[in-house]
Amino acid sequence: MRFVIIGAGAVGGTIGARLAEAGRDVTLVARGAHLDAIRDRGLTLRQPDGDVTVRLDAVDRPGDRPLPADTVLVLTVKSQDTAGALAAWVDAPVAGGGTAGERLPLLTAQNGVANERAALRLFADVHPVCVWLPATHLQPGVVVANGYPHPGMLHIGRYPDGADDTDRAVATDLTAAGFVAPVREDVQRWKYGKLLSNLGNGLQALLGQDIPDALAERVRAEGVAVLAAAGIAHTSPQEEKAERGDLVGQRPVAGEDRSGGSTWQSLARGTGSTEVDHLNGEIVLLGRLHGVPTPANAAVQRAVRRAVRERIGAGAFPLTELEKMIA
Repeated sequence: MRFVIIGAGAVGGTIGARLAEAGRDVTLVARGAHLDAIRDRGLTLRQPDGDVTVRLDAVDRPGDRPLPADTVLVLTVKSQDTAGALAAWVDAPVAGGGTAGERLPLLTAQNGVANERAALRLFADVHPVCVWLPATHLQPGVVVANGYPHPGMLHIGRYPDGADDTDRAVATDLTAAGFVAPVREDVQRWKYGKLLSNLGNGLQALLGQDIPDALAERVRAEGVAVLAAAGIAHTSPQEEKAERGDLVGQRPVAGEDRSGGSTWQSLARGTGSTEVDHLNGEIVLLGRLHGVPTPANAAVQRAVRRAVRERIGAGAFPLTELEKMIA
């Protein structure tokens, strides 16, 4: 298999670098200064047990040559960038005829649960990946991966359900690259469980590490209530903890703990957008569809968008202001 990692940030950079280190054929898709740095100096992956720098093909879009028929596309952009990435790659030609959307498997290794439905509109073969991978991308050409002893756990299956030979083959390559890669026929159940965990991403982006327990619990409780009303199954924190066990923890890299999650990183880097509308916003959407109030999640959405608009730094949003917005 040849892997094209569409989005070489924290998650995509870690997956791509580890696969390359394991001898797999990898192309990274990036943009701007990050793309320039990868082309000039390679991608540096900083890990608890040392740094590696890999030199890989790096592009910003499909090229003129057809993609090999054994290519696997791995979508790792944040959810707000999914539509653009899908549109860029769906009609890429494939050797032997046809297009990527018709012939190639697409893995959605992303937070949230909206990406798979969007992908299936354009790609015939969609494989969700539930991502437990503590990593950070703040500096062009550099990704910091704090996962230890394994860099991450990546559940994989088909969308909307089931599993097939593609899942098993990809899982074999991910395992060779050091990941824990369970194949699950109910992978979306795991992704909905991860969604509940990710509802705290917006709170961390706004408030930093000092999040009142009652506020975090309220945001999650709204999510649990919404999924129950919608009849959507999800994993529990106890099941997830048992699954991870001691396989994926976090250790400092060069003496530093992980700075913050994916939404925090977007604010810290000043990217101009975040995934909040696909995380807390997913709960708000389902709440509106099923008649469940979600004032806390709606307030987190609005506050994060305001932080982006007003260039409020990561962790610098006033708690009292957020509480007023919820009330």
